[in-house]
Amino acid sequence: MIWLTAGESHGEGLVGIIDGIASGVEITTKDLQDGLARRRLGYGRGARQKWEADKVRFLGGVRHGVTTGAPIAILIENSEWPKWKTVMSPDPVPASALKVDAGKGDEREIARNKPLTRPRPGHADLAGMAAYDLPDARPVLERASARETAMRVALGVVAQKTLEQAFGIRTVSHTVALGGVHVPEWAPQPCADDKAALGEDPVRCFDAATSAQMVAAIDEAKKQGDTLGGVVEVIASGVPLGLAGTHVQGKRRLDACLAEALMSIQAIKGVEVGDGFATADRPGSAAHDEILVEDGHPHRASNRAGGIEGGMSDGEDIRVRAALKPISTVPRALRTFDIETGKADTAIHQRSDVCAVAPAAVIAEAMVALTLLQALLEHTGGYSVKQIKAAVSAYVATLNSRGLA
Repeated sequence: MIWLTAGESHGEGLVGIIDGIASGVEITTKDLQDGLARRRLGYGRGARQKWEADKVRFLGGVRHGVTTGAPIAILIENSEWPKWKTVMSPDPVPASALKVDAGKGDEREIARNKPLTRPRPGHADLAGMAAYDLPDARPVLERASARETAMRVALGVVAQKTLEQAFGIRTVSHTVALGGVHVPEWAPQPCADDKAALGEDPVRCFDAATSAQMVAAIDEAKKQGDTLGGVVEVIASGVPLGLAGTHVQGKRRLDACLAEALMSIQAIKGVEVGDGFATADRPGSAAHDEILVEDGHPHRASNRAGGIEGGMSDGEDIRVRAALKPISTVPRALRTFDIETGKADTAIHQRSDVCAVAPAAVIAEAMVALTLLQALLEHTGGYSVKQIKAAVSAYVATLNSRGLA
């Protein structure tokens, strides 16, 4: 299974292709719309989320609400494209066209057309301009933008539907830390049945008291003209022992693949599996998940390893976390320089989000689903849901015959 995205933040649309999805997965356009709606939610987000309608449609690979086995193509149209069609035109435009206000008398329209020569700290601007020999940052920020993750979420919905229908695996994501406020260790963890409740929470936090503290932290940051980051967690339940990942090659280890996938999300600066960094502070006797036997079947006394041992699923819930840095475009302009003049300057401020941790959880869940599905299909194969189910059933039967499940 492979997938790919294309498109720019203010381009005509985002395009995604995912190949290797079995036939027989039930999915509709509404499923994609619901997934994208979850990505737009979250306290502390700016006005852009209100006008980005995320009009999405399948261009291939799905017929009458069922996948065909062919590559699936998805398009998310940009409802703001009319405002940007001159600036982002694929074909050449007259220089004079970039010096007008689009006929609206709005100074922001004029600013939109200007070259971006002041690289923003925390963004890809400066490195991208240097690497690709570009005179301004517009081509860099348009592709580096987290807007691209809208397509990842759409592709992730396809993966989530496949995981659930072919493997019986479900995922959920939530916020565990935001702006220095942390969910208590004793707080209960959500499961896939809690998705609706998490969607109703302003910061996608499963603990109401902690959620209120997080909201207060966002309000204070907004008042101070600042931004906040946090930590999100993704949980995948129902992954059989040994079915995902392998120990034989480092690049195919499930934890390595998940870490790479989560680190590929814009603004993610750290990943941990299970208890991760907390486990590093524990003695070995308190760090590992002891194996107990009950009614002739093994189970774990804990899940500090996050459901992965030796690069493979160990039968427990897979649990991974990702740390999101504060939004780089800070309302209080950060210091930089103008690459055109070489003089000190301040960075431009193009967005008004204070915090994007809640949507980051949804994006992380999509990436975990895509990565987990890749690992599982490597083991089971199958061109149809029926074939995959048969392979999984045969594998689990083998586990049962050996007393391992």
